[in-house]
Order: sequence, then structure tokens, then C-alpha cells
Amino acid sequence: MKVDGGIGSNLSQVPQSAKEVEAAGYSGAWTAETSHDPFFPLLLAAEHTSTLEIGTSIAVAFARNPMTLANIGWDLQSYSKGRFMLGLGSQIKPHIEKRFSMEWSHPAPRMREMILAMRAIWDTWLNGTKLEFRGDFYTHTLMTPFFAPDPSEMAPYGPPKIFLAGVGEMMTEVAGEVCDGFLCHGFTTERYLREVTIPALARGRAKAGKTMEGFEIVG
Repeated sequence: MKVDGGIGSNLSQVPQSAKEVEAAGYSGAWTAETSHDPFFPLLLAAEHTSTLEIGTSIAVAFARNPMTLANIGWDLQSYSKGRFMLGLGSQIKPHIEKRFSMEWSHPAPRMREMILAMRAIWDTWLNGTKLEFRGDFYTHTLMTPFFAPDPSEMAPYGPPKIFLAGVGEMMTEVAGEVCDGFLCHGFTTERYLREVTIPALARGRAKAGKTMEGFEIVG
């Protein structure tokens, strides 16, 4: 079991907060996308720590597209020397449409496709494979050397782990199938975790031909 902390969103205070969290022995620190960008504090945390894992819990996936998330994930993973965890969540329809002015439809299939698209982009950048991702919601078929980061930046660490937040069974299954970990909602009860969440994660893992071994649950 790991015990994580938080570093807040006040950029002037993040360096000291991150140092204190690391010195106290916490395994990792998370930021949330509420009134500030969730990624900027993690850049500072990476700069002022050496062992602390850093992640978003959560960044709003549908406020962005797979290419921008792939860029952010790549840069934070390489700069932190393999300590970044990309935690995503869907938010809810009113926020996506009315606050972010983005499209909302079929959230679980869309999220699955978004994560697969990111992995395809990372594979292109890391291994030089042709980018040929075509889905129902996202299509990525163009990548030239000018826009591709240097693979040596990521080679020592590999792509960041992807964590997905969810409540419903469909989104939870997606997490089990295509992600490295799951972020529990703050209101999740022990009974719901045992009777709904973990079985749904296991079904998703089975779809991918995997077991629950090595899969991380954050609560």
C-alpha cells in the first residue's frame, strides 16, 4: 500500500509543499482540476523533488483531445524522470458542454478511444510506428518529424501510467481494460467498492486478457 498527499495549486507555494510531502515519506502527490490548471503545479513539484510520484486526480479528459494530452503526458513524464501519473476523468455533461464548450456523447466508449489514441501517439513518438489511429470519436493520421518529440526523452522511462476515475460500471470497465489504475470517487463506500467497482474492473481486465495483478486502485 502507498500513502499519497497533496501539494495544492498555489504555484508560489508548490515547491516548498512538494519538498515537505516528499520529506514526510509520502509516496506521491496529486493535483485536481478545479479552479486552476492541474499540470503546472506538477512541473514545479517534479523540479523540486527526486522520488515523489506526481499525478492528476483528476484532469478533465473531454476538455482536451488525445494529442494535447499525449504532449502533456510526454513532457511531464520525461521531465520528472518517470514519476508522472496521468489521472483522467470525464466530468459531467453540463460542465463539458457549458463550461468547456466541448462535445459530450457516449462517455465510456469515448474515453476508451481517447486513451487508446494517446497510446498510439506515444507509440509513434517512441518507436517510430506510423500514426494511423481511426476511431468513432478521434482520428489521428498525421505526424511528421518536426512535430514528434525526441524518443530518447522517454526511452528510459516509458509512457506515463494512465489512471481513470469513474463511478458507473461502464467507465470502470474501461479503466480495467485500457488503464494502469483506477481513481475512486470520494463518496465511494467500502460496500460499493467490493460489490460494484472491483468486479467491474476485473471484467475490464479480463477483456484485455489480464488479471488484477499490478493494477492500482487509488481511494
